[in-house]
Amino acid sequence: MGRGRVQLKRIENKINRQVTFSKRRSGLLKKAHEISVLCDAEVALIVFSTKGKLFEYSSDPCMERILERYERYSYTERQLVANDQSPNENWVLEHAKLKARVEVLQKNQRNYMGEELDGLSLKELQSLEQQLDSALKHIRSRKNQVMYESISELQKKDKALQEHNNLLAKKIKEKEKELAQEEVQNSMEVALIETQPLESMIAGGSSLQENCNEETGAETRGSAVLPPWMIRPLNE
Repeated sequence: MGRGRVQLKRIENKINRQVTFSKRRSGLLKKAHEISVLCDAEVALIVFSTKGKLFEYSSDPCMERILERYERYSYTERQLVANDQSPNENWVLEHAKLKARVEVLQKNQRNYMGEELDGLSLKELQSLEQQLDSALKHIRSRKNQVMYESISELQKKDKALQEHNNLLAKKIKEKEKELAQEEVQNSMEVALIETQPLESMIAGGSSLQENCNEETGAETRGSAVLPPWMIRPLNE
């Protein structure tokens, strides 16, 4: 006898529900992988558990590409029915689409941070590793470029500062030379000023001596020839 048809309804027992979810989820992921390989089809599978944990499968290394293709494909249909719908309904669809997009991006961000990796298959982990390696290469390349630009800028500043220092040193030497010349000129002027009074004193001393000599000669000449009335008292 064949097995009877199982009635589909919610499993009330929490443990049995969790076990069934794990088995059916594994089988569903396996079937998605099989149809993608056997039929060369692009498959994207997204499953959320009752606790909100995300499980997904993508035949493409990047599920976003399949989702973007789905959005492009369904965009025409949404445009056709948009005229028959009210603006509120359009906003509801747009909100649901953006919300799903945000959840996918948040999930990918957590995966990039090394979180929630338990639900990823080997192929998804390899794809994530390749994406991280590619991102690291771009980051290192940009870092090296920034460092090279920074070093070049610092070298230019260093060269400009050296030229400025050389210019200042040249100006300082010229200023010191001017000050030295001024000191020599000032010392020569001081020596000239000190020499002029000495010459005046020498000239004045010579004229004074000549005057004294003239006076002494006059007295001598006067004493050589005395009048007779001055000689008489001396004889007496």
